[in-house]
Amino acid sequence: MPKVLISDALSEDAVKIFRDRGVEVDFQPKLGKDPEKLAEIIGNYDGLAIRSATKATADLIAKADNLKVIGRAGIGVDNVDIPAASAKGIVVMNTPFGNSITTAEHAIAMMFACARRIPEADASTHAGKWEKSKFVGSEITGKTLGILGCGNIGSVVASRALGLKMKVIAFDPFLTEARAVELGVEKIEDLDALLARADFVTLHMPKTETTANILSAERIAKMKPGARLINCARGGLVDEAAVAEAVKSGHLAGAAFDVFAEEPAKENVLFGIEKIVVTPHLGASTNEAQENVALQVAEQMSDYLLTGAITNALNTPSITAEEAPRLKPWVAVAEALGTFAGQVTEDAVKAIELEFVGTVGELNLKPLTAAAIASFLKPSMGDSVNMVSAPFAAKERGINISEKRADAQGAYEGYVRMIITTDTMTRSVAGTVYSDGNPRIIQIKGINLEAEPRGVMLYTTNADKPGFVGALGSALGNAGVNISTFSMGRTGQGGEAITLTGLDSALTEAQLATIRQLEQIGQAKQIQFAG
Repeated sequence: MPKVLISDALSEDAVKIFRDRGVEVDFQPKLGKDPEKLAEIIGNYDGLAIRSATKATADLIAKADNLKVIGRAGIGVDNVDIPAASAKGIVVMNTPFGNSITTAEHAIAMMFACARRIPEADASTHAGKWEKSKFVGSEITGKTLGILGCGNIGSVVASRALGLKMKVIAFDPFLTEARAVELGVEKIEDLDALLARADFVTLHMPKTETTANILSAERIAKMKPGARLINCARGGLVDEAAVAEAVKSGHLAGAAFDVFAEEPAKENVLFGIEKIVVTPHLGASTNEAQENVALQVAEQMSDYLLTGAITNALNTPSITAEEAPRLKPWVAVAEALGTFAGQVTEDAVKAIELEFVGTVGELNLKPLTAAAIASFLKPSMGDSVNMVSAPFAAKERGINISEKRADAQGAYEGYVRMIITTDTMTRSVAGTVYSDGNPRIIQIKGINLEAEPRGVMLYTTNADKPGFVGALGSALGNAGVNISTFSMGRTGQGGEAITLTGLDSALTEAQLATIRQLEQIGQAKQIQFAG
């Protein structure tokens, strides 16, 4: 009988699910706050069910000799060292959709609280004052709400705001025009343009390298005078000090924050400022949401421990034991293609087609497609997307996903091609498995080349004229960045050329900007692959 430790507060109904399914449960809801005790006993368990209090660090995972699965009741996995778990063969699961409505409702509540200055008025009235004229607020009706990130939670916020008779505009690179029309929102391509128009701005995106500090001091200065800002998404998306100064100066009429760059936030630059509403990360804190995610994680963990079924895994594909040996190398190919396409595509995507040619077309395509889509979405969505949720997340954004099988063509017995269609272009990238069992990218934009996707790589497009390769090498040399691998292809002499260059270290933004200024350069993107 598998044994699960619950080290955070989960409901009795969740405990009952484990027991009814035939899983032994050790329910110690306060143990997550005692890391030393947890480390002493973690080796006795097959599964660990947690919320946010337990920190599944690399040190803890190193002691988890029998652990097979970590289940997080909730979406955020900042408290789990996923690379360490992956290295030890531990599946990490979350429950990505259980908190959506609750978090969206909290954002709406924070918007009202900020607009009508409810917390300050409440405190004043409790103190026996009657300062009716002091707390003049602002109506919601007819105002423009700018949503940054119109995925699962953002779309719920949009529907609620439309019901309040607000005008809703949205910034989301993956939101298509068709999906925007379906939601009833206006898609804004330029973030600065949204900030200049919105009376209220609310964030609903994960924190990634792309979105970190997306509302910088410079961007906050571009917000509409008198606007209000709400962040119930993730700490670190906003320059908190800049918000504090903007509210003090009167540039912003108010702000409401449920999340902070450092948590638990016992001190913060936003605290104690009039017209700023703060709550202690309550977005998911309703009875309904807490119960939903607890029951869901209990079901998922039981399924995995008893049958091997994997659901909502963040670090492994949903593959049966029989399929695993044949699928594993092709999953790596699919992930490499998605990682590449997700980091070079800048426009809203309308459709993604996966073409499986030759021998790979004989396999179960679902995990391959899911792996490609998840990797494609991850640069913008972070850990909120995985192989199970990726098709749903793509559908939410109006991206049409299709699969196609084809007979073997050309020099390869089998390969996968990923075709991305936006409003302005169609691009493709193809890959295969080499004899060493590792993935190779064999074609980009119809141009043949051979490159092993690994670590940091620089992708460039250029006119095929003498001197470019030397100039690129010199620019990298001047930056002190060593080339590990180099692959190049072209349409023909004097036509379009592409390179995929492996680097021993990452380029800074300034170094990348220098490369983009090279003569003949078209596009230059730094790509981060696994490994």
